[in-house]
Amino acid sequence: MKDEAAMFKVLGDPIRLRLSILLSMHGEICVCQLADALDEPQFKISRHLGIMRAAGMVEARRDGTWMYYKLSAPKNRLQECLQECFRDCLQNHRTVAADTGRMEKASCPT
Repeated sequence: MKDEAAMFKVLGDPIRLRLSILLSMHGEICVCQLADALDEPQFKISRHLGIMRAAGMVEARRDGTWMYYKLSAPKNRLQECLQECFRDCLQNHRTVAADTGRMEKASCPT
């Protein structure tokens, strides 16, 4: 249960939960788009993504000066269910809908 508790601790932060939902819905996303989506400074989003990366929840890829993030492949059924829930159950949440709207207007590369 330690691994599960650690995962929920990471997701217990509202910013990291919102990031997880966006990544589950849209796949690989540039950090600049995530910053625009959450209306937060890029350094803050990068710090939260670093925590998620250290926990094994996300993977990063550099393309020039841009960093792209995606959710890691689920390691067990619980992670698989959570990613499905993020994608299917929370996509119509008003906060997620607002985040998605801002992300779609982001001016950084896709």
